[in-house]
Amino acid sequence: MDINTSMVIYTAVIGLFGIGLYCLLITRNLIRVIVALQILVKGVMLALVFVGQVQGQPSVGQSMALTVIVADTLIAVIGLALAVQVKRHVGSLDVAEISKLKR
Repeated sequence: MDINTSMVIYTAVIGLFGIGLYCLLITRNLIRVIVALQILVKGVMLALVFVGQVQGQPSVGQSMALTVIVADTLIAVIGLALAVQVKRHVGSLDVAEISKLKR
């Protein structure tokens, strides 16, 4: 792998992770939080595959990324199901309004 390809992949990893983290920090909507987590995890998966390729063990990086895909999908499905139930019971997806309920 040449240096230009490595820099592009490294930039993509940092970009996806940064965008996901930024969106996670600024959003209050539960659906947007789940989407931000998905973007963040996609950057991590790209990093896993990239590190496996650099270390000369691409199959290890790919198998780790596949495990993350399975876990990430389960978390997204459960999170979206919970968001739907919160919307039905509370009437809002805003985290600030939902946190007022526990008082």
